[in-house]
Amino acid sequence: MLAFFRFILMSIAFIFVCVASCLYCLIRPFHRNNVHHTARYLGKITKLLGFEVEVRLPESIKNLGPAVYVANHQNNYDVFTMANAVQPGTVSVGKKSLKWIPLFGQMYWLTGNILIDRKNTSKAMGTISLTAKKIKENKLSVWMFPEGTRSRGRGLLPFKTGAFRTAVQAGVPIVPICGSCQHQTIDLSRWDNGKIIIEVLEPIYIDDGSRETIRMVADKTHALMQEKINQLNEELTNSSPDNKG
Repeated sequence: MLAFFRFILMSIAFIFVCVASCLYCLIRPFHRNNVHHTARYLGKITKLLGFEVEVRLPESIKNLGPAVYVANHQNNYDVFTMANAVQPGTVSVGKKSLKWIPLFGQMYWLTGNILIDRKNTSKAMGTISLTAKKIKENKLSVWMFPEGTRSRGRGLLPFKTGAFRTAVQAGVPIVPICGSCQHQTIDLSRWDNGKIIIEVLEPIYIDDGSRETIRMVADKTHALMQEKINQLNEELTNSSPDNKG
């Protein structure tokens, strides 16, 4: 019963945020801070779901300027959990098909996110150049999921290099964002679902834009994120009431 009521409340809150964001964005469509403001309210929905989100930001990020943020993509709850870590002046890159999802798609488009056609390789390559251009001209940061799909409990999947090539073309750093495990840790029928930790790591600068260097940096970033995610999961496990005695 609790899960049912939570699902209804979550749906109502989600629809409300989408509608309110669309109305707000009609006043200033595609503004650089639309995504940040909308994400702040999406992030509050986690309280209805019974868990707390802690975001850890290093000092180096607070006045960093444009960057390409790369985060692990776990499941549909990311729209609420990861939203808490979205910084001002940040947009995301998503599938063009998202635009046609009722309410969410219109909100996603009006807030200024970048839509790409993943089925068309030539267009996707052009999107990297277009995204880099927007970063430079509008002083934007871009949020990307380098795994390319939700992991759904399979761990951190291999990274594609699109985010890293975008960072090279834009001349901005890569900033890894690590979210602790959400797979089978969130149960809507349980009152207390504990805590999710999202930690932002130090910026990574790519000096050499060669294909080999970009692949190497992508693999290095993957290893750093995997290590941090393991640490966060261990921290939460050790702090669980079931492990205290």
